[in-house]
Amino acid sequence: MSLRTEPGRHGSEFRRRRKLCDIQRALAKDPPDVATLRRMAISEGGLLTDEIRCLVWPRLLNVSTEELPPPPGPELRVNNKDYEQVLLDVRRSLRRFPPGMPLKEREDLQEQLIDIILQVLARNPQLHYYQGYHDIVVTFLLVVGGPLATLLVDKLSTHHLRDFMDPSMDNTKHILNYLMPIIELVNPGLHDFMVRWVYTLFLVAVGQYKVEVLTLCVHHRAEVGTIFALSWLITWFGHVLSDFRHVVRLYDFFLACHPLMPIYFAAVIVLHRESEVMECECDMASVHHLLSQIPQDLPYETLISKAGDLFVQFPPSELSREAALQHQAERTAVSTFKDFELASTQQRPDMVLRRRFRDSVRPENRNKAVLTKPRTNRLVKLAVMGLTVALGAAALAVVKSALEWAPKFELQIFP
Repeated sequence: MSLRTEPGRHGSEFRRRRKLCDIQRALAKDPPDVATLRRMAISEGGLLTDEIRCLVWPRLLNVSTEELPPPPGPELRVNNKDYEQVLLDVRRSLRRFPPGMPLKEREDLQEQLIDIILQVLARNPQLHYYQGYHDIVVTFLLVVGGPLATLLVDKLSTHHLRDFMDPSMDNTKHILNYLMPIIELVNPGLHDFMVRWVYTLFLVAVGQYKVEVLTLCVHHRAEVGTIFALSWLITWFGHVLSDFRHVVRLYDFFLACHPLMPIYFAAVIVLHRESEVMECECDMASVHHLLSQIPQDLPYETLISKAGDLFVQFPPSELSREAALQHQAERTAVSTFKDFELASTQQRPDMVLRRRFRDSVRPENRNKAVLTKPRTNRLVKLAVMGLTVALGAAALAVVKSALEWAPKFELQIFP
């Protein structure tokens, strides 16, 4: 090994040991220093080991580990309306278990996985199972074991995942609506390539009169929507990433942050792949196929950092307010133009939030403003914006900003 690589290696090991000490000190405090634990989970490398995650994940979710639930009895599965679907999904989850795991051990874990899911649903009859939920639950099972996984998933299901577990997909669609506005704020050109329709207004001379004609420019459109990101969102990327290390690193990040952070991470993946997207044929099938095949060699730490930056710069409360303004604007347009009325009935969810700062910010300056905004205190702000709420992500974004839900003592760290 060359001497040139040694300093970096020693520096990396030093940072790792320092982080371990910081985590241990935060856990040893009474009460534990959750703000520090959040910063550790967000910062480079995350929580480092599964042993540390067993200690920190319950703190991030404010779950007591003093009384673990007993194993369920066989009556849990009797006449259970979700059992057959859960069984089918779990049987298809072979790729989520470590390669080379003995068959008996995997079968035992699959049985535990079924029981955890059914226990959580039995405790929370207002929740509805969805395909992909098991991809999240199996991650907790593999990291912390069955009894603790049941407690953590129960809390997660009534907080971060709450909107995915409604009887309808309405709140899930609402969360997906945030994807395109984030992309537009950072890269308007990529956004315009991906949106469904491009409107153009031109004048046509008819005799001696000039008649304004509103038309749809139907050439050069992608119509890609946001459905390609659905499996990313509802499984926290567990279904689409093959390396378990990357999955748990993202879970560290998401558990320490706002419930909408996965949609910000989805946005930075699309932004990271700009050149690939722009080289595609500008049609729905090509772009959707490209984006739905997520690369396995993403620069995860870089993307996590960028997602955090974007969340601080464009918090959900700002985007949700624009959604309300856009909805009102569309209603006004509908009342005036029949063409808009027709178009509005055909719009996809990704068209709800649009054109932020289009009148006040020059397009050529927008990328620069996003990329050069100071990043000081980013980890502190993200930690403050973490989980402290009892509402679902969509309801939270509409009703309150993330900071308004943070503990009062944590707000004091802001200048």
